[in-house]
Amino acid sequence: MRSSLFHHTEPEGEPGSFVLANGKMLKVDLAGSGGFFYAKQGSMVAYQGDVDFAYEGSGGMSKFLKKAFTGEGMSLMKVSGSGDVFLAQDADEVFVLYLESESVTVSGSSILAFESTLSWDINRVEGASMMTGGLFNTTFTGTGALAVTAYGTPVVLNVDEPTFVDMQSAVLWSTSLTSSVRKTAKLGAAIGRGSGEAYQLGLTGNGFVVVQASEGHPLPAKQ
Repeated sequence: MRSSLFHHTEPEGEPGSFVLANGKMLKVDLAGSGGFFYAKQGSMVAYQGDVDFAYEGSGGMSKFLKKAFTGEGMSLMKVSGSGDVFLAQDADEVFVLYLESESVTVSGSSILAFESTLSWDINRVEGASMMTGGLFNTTFTGTGALAVTAYGTPVVLNVDEPTFVDMQSAVLWSTSLTSSVRKTAKLGAAIGRGSGEAYQLGLTGNGFVVVQASEGHPLPAKQ
């Protein structure tokens, strides 16, 4: 049988590694990395081998309470066993970050999977309040791989001067940056792409921020 379809074969990867099967799908080889990792619940699209998926909730009672209060965080599943697992999220673009005794802040909706060697917690953006929609995000720390998604090809901005990003467009940013919330001077000024015009995430210091080319997936039309 011949077809250009067969050009899209799975890539080879080292045991325990996170590799891109393609631009919109992650492949994880469960050999290595302690034989398990964490992924967004419902993100599995295929697997080969003897793999177990266990509901992990929000990662502990303290994080469950934070998630319940803030709306941030994600429902996780613990993926363990032996074999290869393929993950995706709504055909979003997938990117893998390799942290080396580092930390990064990520929007909860952008987290696809991460190695168990990383520790994480939910934190509030400085200056955010219930009036601004909270703006709580997840900080990862340590050494290991972290896979994130973006709805619309992102751009990485170097923050060497005050930078302001629509809250729904910010995928992740350096923890070295000082964050704040800025309110648009004129409430009626439609300066953003959607519902997030009134408030922006402000970042200062030295670091980077990843901005996706959208404010996230559009809400389904009401019937």
